[in-house]
Order: sequence, then C-alpha cells, then structure tokens
Amino acid sequence: MNLIHKGKVKDVYQFDNDTLAFVFSDRISAFDIIMNQVIPHKGKILCKFARFWFENLKMENHMIKLLDDNTMLVKKLEMIPIECVVRGYFYGSLVERYNDPIKTKSNYAKSLLKNNNNLSIASKLISPIFDPTTKSHDHDREISKKNIISSGILSDSDFDFIKQKSLSLYDQISRIVEKAGFIISDVKFEFGFDTNGNIILADSIGPDEFRLWMKSTYQEGKIQDSYDKQILRDWLIQSGFKKTVDELAGFRKKPDPPIIPKNVIDSISQRYILAYEKITGEKY
Repeated sequence: MNLIHKGKVKDVYQFDNDTLAFVFSDRISAFDIIMNQVIPHKGKILCKFARFWFENLKMENHMIKLLDDNTMLVKKLEMIPIECVVRGYFYGSLVERYNDPIKTKSNYAKSLLKNNNNLSIASKLISPIFDPTTKSHDHDREISKKNIISSGILSDSDFDFIKQKSLSLYDQISRIVEKAGFIISDVKFEFGFDTNGNIILADSIGPDEFRLWMKSTYQEGKIQDSYDKQILRDWLIQSGFKKTVDELAGFRKKPDPPIIPKNVIDSISQRYILAYEKITGEKY
C-alpha cells in the first residue's frame, strides 16, 4: 500500500483503485498542533468506535470492513472540503467566538444563536445548530452557507442535504449515548460523493470528533468533565500553552508541543476506553 496522506491522527493508504485503508494512530492533536507523545490504545479505540457508528447510524457510509484492530478499508470518495459541525450546547470555540469583542457587528456565532437567551457555559441550546467550518491542516474556520455556495463547494440543495443529515445524525448519536449515561455536546461529520454522485457519510466518528460528558456530573455554568480529547485541551489552556498558540497565530507561527504529564495521558486513554465500552456494550 502507498501512503497518500498523513493526517493529524490517521494515515491514509491507497489500497486499490477504488478503496483506501485508514490506519488510526495513537497520535493526538489539539489547537491544530500534533503532540509529540501518543495516547496508548487510542488508535484501536477510534477505529472500533468508527465501525460501531457506521454500523448503527441510519445513513450510507464509506466503510467496507476492518482489516485489523486499527485499520479500516473504505470506499474512495470525492470528499466535500468542509467539516460539518453540529452543536447542542454552548461550549468550546462557540463560546470564544460568541464573546469575541472584535466581532461586534459581524458575529456569525451570535447570528446562529439569535433565538437563545441567557446563555451560560455548557447550557443546552434551544435546538442543535449546524456550524460548518473549512477543512484545513493548519486551522479550521467558520464558513457560512452563502460562502459555501458562492465558492462552488456545494450547490444549494446539496448544502441543505448535508445540513439535514448532520442534524439527524447528531440526534441519532445523542439517543444512543444517552442510554449509556452520556451527553454529546457537539460532533463533527464529514461527507463525500461516491461514483454515482450520491453524498455519503465518511471519515470517522469518535472521541476525536465529539465532546462527551457524563450525565451524572453535568452541571450548567461550569467546565465539564470530558470523556474525549477535551481533557488535553483543558490542560493546554490551564498550562498557558493555548495562550502561546494564540499569540503566535498572529505571526503565522506555531509553538513546539509541550510535554504532556503522564496522568493526563493515562486519563485520556482510560476515558476513551470507558466511553467505548459503555456506549457500544463491547469489551475493549
């Protein structure tokens, strides 16, 4: 197999003319920076989680089969170059964008949340919102329906299709994780066109693509205890690394990744496994 793309988390190989092999690694990234250290068992958990969602969500997807514990064989697609984010709670970058003092007149986040009043961190939105971003190796940015259509990425009808499908998939995932005692705050989906021109679900779905909270510890107005890579983001914020990222972004530079404490690495690994086992009902 020939390596055709090395991503932040997974490596993509050409398997044959019509198929690709996704190899899920133990790498982890945050704020668009790949850390030097790895998370034990992460690649296998992400691969198995992706298989679970592809098998249980009601939408055609590109998965063919697992080749081994961390490798998935998928159909080759013409990928749509946007990340389809659905948010059900006021959290993460949505809060930063909403409160951005520079965007006083043109604040896309505020326009999305115009029907939501008295927002506090981690509050549940009146209804989930579709909040797509560009897809970039460096930094994903919010993008409106108008810009997606005017740039020729999608037609009006195809945009409406992936929006409706994204919201439906979020609802399906929410129902499944709720039975396992979790809340899904937000999730990122990707789609692509197959050889017949149909839009199908692609990439992967797991703790690298969603924020997951335990229902029993959820409390509006506070930073939530996460079962996803938000654990790493929180540590990077508390350690001051995120501030350095933001400061260097103005110069189009990135800092070297810090050394992640062992307890943070262990916590991420353990929580990925726990979330997988509780949601899927399968032993890792």
